[in-house]
Amino acid sequence: MRISAFRNDRARQRFDAAYERTLAELWPGPRTTIDLPTSYGTTRVYRTGPQDGGHGGEHDSGHGGAPVVLLPGSGGNALMWHRYIDALARHHQVVAVDTVGEPGASVQSAPIADGRDGAAWLEEVLAGLDATAAHLVGCSYGGWLALSHQLHHPGRTASLTLLDPAGFAGFGPRFYAWLIAGGLAATAPRPLRPALARLVGNSTVLETELMGLMRASTGFRRVLPVPPVLSDEELRRLEVPALFLLGARSALHDSHAVAERIGRLVPSARVEVVPGAGHAVTSDRPELVADRILGAVGA
Repeated sequence: MRISAFRNDRARQRFDAAYERTLAELWPGPRTTIDLPTSYGTTRVYRTGPQDGGHGGEHDSGHGGAPVVLLPGSGGNALMWHRYIDALARHHQVVAVDTVGEPGASVQSAPIADGRDGAAWLEEVLAGLDATAAHLVGCSYGGWLALSHQLHHPGRTASLTLLDPAGFAGFGPRFYAWLIAGGLAATAPRPLRPALARLVGNSTVLETELMGLMRASTGFRRVLPVPPVLSDEELRRLEVPALFLLGARSALHDSHAVAERIGRLVPSARVEVVPGAGHAVTSDRPELVADRILGAVGA
């Protein structure tokens, strides 16, 4: 089975240069950079927050209590969370992760075939951080990884905050049309992008630096599993406090139907359908999302 990788050294070097430039432009303060070995490859994480001055490589996650661990969506990396770091790190240690198999500073070395593998990778990351409890915050694909981890490795998660997570519907034509339309809008002249972002319902196209990084990743071949729809039995096994934020206009699923299903099957969950937001809820409603994350992790 293949693994995610750049097509050649030139593609890797082009992306690395764009990544370092974007990191310098977007990251809002001090950070500790850690490369964690796992069975699936080396995983890059950035840690910041209380008592973390941004130097050294110690792995103690005890500073600031249970860390808030940020998992990006498909095709993204830790930098997608740049606008959230300051607000979250005032009260909590924050760990932003470059998921193995996505374009970022992590390097995959073994296949991730399904949710069990994804959960095992995340368990090794949390163990490498000495995080005996963690507040997992996952967007889209990252939300599915957080759910998979809780199903296969319960006991290490203090709470889940899931932002329009995958795993509740198949990837249909509407979702792929949304992706393609967003990609085309991101290549339009900058003055046209706000109107196009509203038209296609994808505010991520206004993230100029991240869109540049996305273009630099065109030489990356992503080989990761498509999230299957979670079964009723799996959802009933979720017992930790969980907050689901669903975009009312999500192109991924029928958010009101998903909210009803979660409310029926997961007693520990709170569900909010966010008006005016689509699948890109983190960029559509950043102030609301930051407020809800802080409430869920006990700021």
